[in-house]
Amino acid sequence: MLKIQEIREIIKLIDQSSIEKFTFESEGTKIKLEKANGTKHQPVQVEQRKEEPVQQVQPSVQETKKEQSEQAPAKQESKEPSTETSAAENDPSLHKITSPMVGTFYKSSSPDADPYVQTGDSVKTDSIVCIVEAMKLFNEIEAEVSGEIVEILVEDGQLVEYGQPLFLVKQK
Repeated sequence: MLKIQEIREIIKLIDQSSIEKFTFESEGTKIKLEKANGTKHQPVQVEQRKEEPVQQVQPSVQETKKEQSEQAPAKQESKEPSTETSAAENDPSLHKITSPMVGTFYKSSSPDADPYVQTGDSVKTDSIVCIVEAMKLFNEIEAEVSGEIVEILVEDGQLVEYGQPLFLVKQK
């Protein structure tokens, strides 16, 4: 079976191309990708020929961006201090820790556990700052830099997309 990183790369390449449909079959695994047309939502499917059920893969980055852009105006209307956040996000002296994949953001390893980091915490390059769940796999995200967490840009349980900033870090 293909590794999750290989599937992500295929999704990314198809998403950036003009290809509307893509099918790949290898060693009993079949991947079918279809881009959404208008409002119709087509999930990515991974099938295994060993009589296992079809697994639904998360939508492509393009579909996620569309869904979030439709939801974004409602969120911005309810929050007035959004101009402060955008000013901090545009500060070139701050490092952005971004999501390496589409998935669900979690601040801690379980609902009962303390968050990995909070605003004001110091982190090292190998410090785990959060988890992004993708396809039932929990991926630990590392800080990548040493410094202090200035701001957490997403809420616990929120869907994040590839390359979306998660944290702002003031480097040491």
